[in-house]
Amino acid sequence: MPIERRSTKQKEAIKRVLTVQLGPLLPDEIHRLAVKEVPSLGIATVYRTLKTLQDNGLACCVQIPGQAPRYESTDRGHHHHFHCGECHAVFDLEKCVEGIKSLVPPGFRVSDHEITLFGVCKACS
Repeated sequence: MPIERRSTKQKEAIKRVLTVQLGPLLPDEIHRLAVKEVPSLGIATVYRTLKTLQDNGLACCVQIPGQAPRYESTDRGHHHHFHCGECHAVFDLEKCVEGIKSLVPPGFRVSDHEITLFGVCKACS
């Protein structure tokens, strides 16, 4: 695993945004929030920092079908997501589906899983 070489105010602002927000964010959303703390922050720096954070296991990419990749901090542990079809926001779900392994055919072994629920969020209902 690569080692994080240095900490900058830009990188710290991006890490803070990923830690504080309650769901995965698009790079543009990360930029919009982090630029409040570091006005000179450019979108290219956001992309480079996200790559570095991923390489160091501090951020992960969340893929929602038909959507651009989103990013979140890895400090939240295992969880799933809810995608609102109206506002396109993505929210963290706190619990995991129980009995997921019981859905697997006999002789198969689950190594990981990712579940995204689709619908309409409370604000859009």
